[in-house]
Amino acid sequence: MYLTRLSLTNFRAFTRLDMEVPRRTLLLVGDNAQGKTSILEAVYYLATFTSFHAQSDRQLINFLAGREALAVGRLVAEFQRGEARHQLEVRLIQETNGAGSRFRKEILLDGVKRTPNEATGAFEAVIFLPQMTRIVEGSPEERRRYLNLALAQVVPGYAQALSEYARALEQRNALLKQLNERGGDADQLLYWDAILAERGAELIFHRIAAIQELERLSARIHARLTHNLEVLQLVYQPAYDPLPQPEGQFALPLVTPMNRSGFTREQIRRGFMERLMTLRQEEIARGMTTIGPHRDEVRFLSNHIDLGNYGSRGQVRTALLSLKLAEAQWMRERSGHWPVMLLDEILAELDDRRRVDLLEYLGECEQTLLTTTDLKLFSEDFLRKSVLWQVEQGVISKIQPACTEG
Repeated sequence: MYLTRLSLTNFRAFTRLDMEVPRRTLLLVGDNAQGKTSILEAVYYLATFTSFHAQSDRQLINFLAGREALAVGRLVAEFQRGEARHQLEVRLIQETNGAGSRFRKEILLDGVKRTPNEATGAFEAVIFLPQMTRIVEGSPEERRRYLNLALAQVVPGYAQALSEYARALEQRNALLKQLNERGGDADQLLYWDAILAERGAELIFHRIAAIQELERLSARIHARLTHNLEVLQLVYQPAYDPLPQPEGQFALPLVTPMNRSGFTREQIRRGFMERLMTLRQEEIARGMTTIGPHRDEVRFLSNHIDLGNYGSRGQVRTALLSLKLAEAQWMRERSGHWPVMLLDEILAELDDRRRVDLLEYLGECEQTLLTTTDLKLFSEDFLRKSVLWQVEQGVISKIQPACTEG
């Protein structure tokens, strides 16, 4: 899978950008705050329909355009997926009048309107940003978000199940709070319990498989990057665990391998439903749902050391890099296509050996977009095989002619 053209209108600093994207490695060069990362953000937005920077989609519309009564931000990508060519368009529309402002998002895949859930997965991308160390070091919510964005791209129906789970959770929590404050018939929860268990089982089932597959791939990459001195583990801690927990038994240590791959979705659903029934009075007393995939956790370990708590900056960055490279391979295994790789200032904090290893891995991908402020971080051979573009105040100019593709 690879981009052939990217067009942006009133997106971030770009009032207008229309570029043919080379099918290999594109290196975006320029100082900070010139628009390099915004290009990566736009490409990733077309894969996930969410921004890794903005708190709301409104913020993606160009500031000057956003002051108009009608402001439209537009992202259009033409891309090749296997033998088929596709076009994906997103319109961010803000209308302002005396009564306030109204915002809506429109998505068109090959000219047909789609919802975000329907369009997710048509175009796939993996992104690496310096601040993504939060996946390892940050809150459980950061890790759940990472998993959801990755799974939504390659598992049909995952995004829809996640959306329906979130709506059911909101309604169930509102009912739990009402029962706590005013009392009433607790069997009113049965409807929401059933939806929560069904959609939640879908999420848990796919997370179990994904984490197992990502660990297999990332551990191999991590071993190479650390010269076989460290072993990377991904430890899934589901808030509802389908594994039986015998009464009176001590909890197993964090690093103990737990194989949950044998459970079917139906087994997880039934167990989740039973657990909700068991916890009903406790959850009414607390006014909230205490178990389920909305409270899942994933921990990253190197040589049995929890990197989120004790990892050095270098260890965390290497683990994240291994995870991102594994994510690309995993997507290829699941969909049959390489995702577009988006890498922001990735070489800045790597030593020479790991830079070489990384660039070798990127050579296997179908298309890679990188940003840098310093070309000296790249080998002459890598630069000869790449297309280099200068980005300055939202304007792009080619600074090296493309080499003939072999």
